[in-house]
Amino acid sequence: MQTDLRGRDLIGDLDFSREEVETVLDVAFDLKRKRALGEPHAYLRDKVLAMLFFFSSTRTRGSFEAGMAQLGGHAAFIESKTTQIAHGDTPKEIGEIFGRYFDGIAIRHVDWGVGNKYLNDVARNSRVPILNMQCEIYHPFQILADLMTIVEKKGRDLRRRKMVVSWAYAASYQKPMSVPQSLVLQMPRFGMDVVLAHPPEFKLMPDIMEQAREQARRYGTGFEVVDDMDKAIQGADIVYAKSWGAMLTTTDQEQGAKIIQKYSSWITDERKMKLAKPDAIYMHPLPADRNVEVTDGVIDSAQSVVYDEAENRMHAQKAVMALTMK
Repeated sequence: MQTDLRGRDLIGDLDFSREEVETVLDVAFDLKRKRALGEPHAYLRDKVLAMLFFFSSTRTRGSFEAGMAQLGGHAAFIESKTTQIAHGDTPKEIGEIFGRYFDGIAIRHVDWGVGNKYLNDVARNSRVPILNMQCEIYHPFQILADLMTIVEKKGRDLRRRKMVVSWAYAASYQKPMSVPQSLVLQMPRFGMDVVLAHPPEFKLMPDIMEQAREQARRYGTGFEVVDDMDKAIQGADIVYAKSWGAMLTTTDQEQGAKIIQKYSSWITDERKMKLAKPDAIYMHPLPADRNVEVTDGVIDSAQSVVYDEAENRMHAQKAVMALTMK
């Protein structure tokens, strides 16, 4: 167990080593047990977390606020548009000043080409940990919750388990690609053979792909990219299918919407799930576009673990906060 996480930032998935992620999981499972038994675990009594949002949220805000309260501390919700950030506060000033007011700063900023730089600029000027609630490149806390859920459902030994990370159709808007990017970075480190499936226009960032391949080489796992959803799901243990934008093809929302419309057949339905193993699980970070991105019959089925996955956001986040903000 690695116990030297105090004061550390978590911005990208590889900021924590595999051993450090295993420590997070151990602590998360312990905190989940304590929560179930009603055992107090106020490890962050009198600590305060700033939660700075540039992008709307349901699960992220709720899980961080509830988690901090259960740890004995407080989470302060700060919406960027209601502050002077909209009128001139710089990342340096936020890091310097919030780093003196708070014991940790969590930020969600998914604007393309802006969010990750903003987090790192704040981190360079903060004396307290910076926690990435999602940027346009990474979504580390979602993936920690996903990994925790997979361990619950499939056991600790995940070697040779086939995990499909697939694009899925959703007409609402060009969603961030941070979830699939974080998945392909993190999951190979834990033994899973990852198959990434997407139409040609929905490629992930080249440097992320190279890092994912390097993790697969390092840990002796498979990493494959295909452009056929059916082919990808064949024999899968885990089906993780969600929409993301064609940001490397076009950042224009109107043009992106036209591209998305070409692939309405990329829906996770009952027929596709039958291509996976009988005990395969379906995962999604939510919210899902029902009967567009995934059918009710899949997301509400016994194979779906989306609500356990959502709950585990809170436990995984509590573990990181307890380890970094103590």
